[in-house]
Amino acid sequence: MTPRFDLIGLVAADMAATLAFYRRLGLDIPASADGEPHVEAALPGGLRIAWDTEETIRSFDPGWDPGPKGSGRIGLAFVCDSPAEVDRLHAELTDAGYESHKEPWDAFWGQRYAVVADPDGNGVDLFAPLP
Repeated sequence: MTPRFDLIGLVAADMAATLAFYRRLGLDIPASADGEPHVEAALPGGLRIAWDTEETIRSFDPGWDPGPKGSGRIGLAFVCDSPAEVDRLHAELTDAGYESHKEPWDAFWGQRYAVVADPDGNGVDLFAPLP
C-alpha cells in the first residue's frame, strides 16, 4: 500500500490560545479541547490537523527543542471566498490581537494574499483569486 497524506501536526505552547485562533478560521473544535494534551480536527477533503502540547512532545522525546518562535518551518493556507474576505478576516484576526506578518496585498500571481501568525508563530496564509 502506498502511504497517504493524512494529518498536519503542530505543537502548541498554549493549547487554548492556539485553538482559539483556529476556531476563528472556521475549524470546528469544541471548547472542551482547550485543556487536552492532543487535539484533532477534520479538514475538508478528509485531511486532519492536530495539535500537541510541548509537554506531550517532551513525554516521548525529552530532548525535543521547539526552536525560536516564528521560525517559519511550517505554513498553512486558507482559501477565502473573495479578496474582500481576505481583508475582512485579516482585520478580524489582527483586531483580536494576532500578529500580522504581511498585510493584505494583490500578489503578482493573481491572488489577494495576507499572512497572520498563529499564537506559536506559524504563518497562516489567507488568500483568494483576484477577479
